[in-house]
Amino acid sequence: MSGRSGGREYLEALLVAFVFATFVRTFLFQAFEIPTGSMEKNLLVGDHVLVNKFVFGPTRFGFERKLLPVRSVERGDVVVFRYPRDPSQDFIKRCVGIGGDTVEIVHRDLVLNEKTVLDRDYAYHFGDEPNNDPVGSYEIRPRDNFGPFVVPPDHCFCLGDNRDNSHDSRYWGPVPDSLLKGRALLIYWSVAIDEPNLGTPAGGWFSRTLRSATRLAHATRWRRSLNIVR
Repeated sequence: MSGRSGGREYLEALLVAFVFATFVRTFLFQAFEIPTGSMEKNLLVGDHVLVNKFVFGPTRFGFERKLLPVRSVERGDVVVFRYPRDPSQDFIKRCVGIGGDTVEIVHRDLVLNEKTVLDRDYAYHFGDEPNNDPVGSYEIRPRDNFGPFVVPPDHCFCLGDNRDNSHDSRYWGPVPDSLLKGRALLIYWSVAIDEPNLGTPAGGWFSRTLRSATRLAHATRWRRSLNIVR
C-alpha cells in the first residue's frame, strides 16, 4: 500500500507541476528566442528573452487595471505578437505608435503626431546613406521615408530597432492589439549560435559532453544574460 501510495503521490506531483507549468506558459510568462537581426543592437540573434504574457491581458471590468499589473500597450514597449499575415509565426518588434497616432518616417527620422522623436537610444541604421525610394504600398520598400499613416484604434505600429533590416509595419501595416502575446522583460540567456566551435565533438560520451558544455559556456554571452529589455 505504501508503495502504491508513494507512486500515486509522485504522479500527482508531476501532474500538478505540469499543470502549473502549462498555466504559467499560457497565461503568465513564456520564453522566446530571437531568430533574426531585426532588433539589433538591442536584441541579438541567440538572445533568449522572458515575455510577460499577463501585462496585456483582457479585463472585463475597469477596476482590474487598478488591482492587477495589466495595462494597454505603450509606445516604446518591445512586444511579441502573432504576425498579422501568418498568425502561426511570432514576431518581436518595438511599438512606436498606438491607436490614433500619426506615424511618419522622414529621411530615417521617426515623426510621431507631427513631432520628431529622438529614438537614437534604440533605433540603429547600419547603412551609410538613407534609402529614398518612393513611398507607396507596403510592398514598395519605404525603409527611410514612410507615411504619414494614422494607426487605427486597437492597433499598434511596430518597427524593428534595426531600421535598415526589419520586416515590420512599414511593409505589412499595423498590428491588431488582439494579436499581442506579451512584452519582452528580460534576456535570461544569450548564446552566439553562430559560434564555429559548437559542432558535435568526437570521442566518448563523457568527453563529448564535457567538450560540448565547455563550448556552450564559451559561446554564452555572459554580459548579456539577465539584462532587462529596454
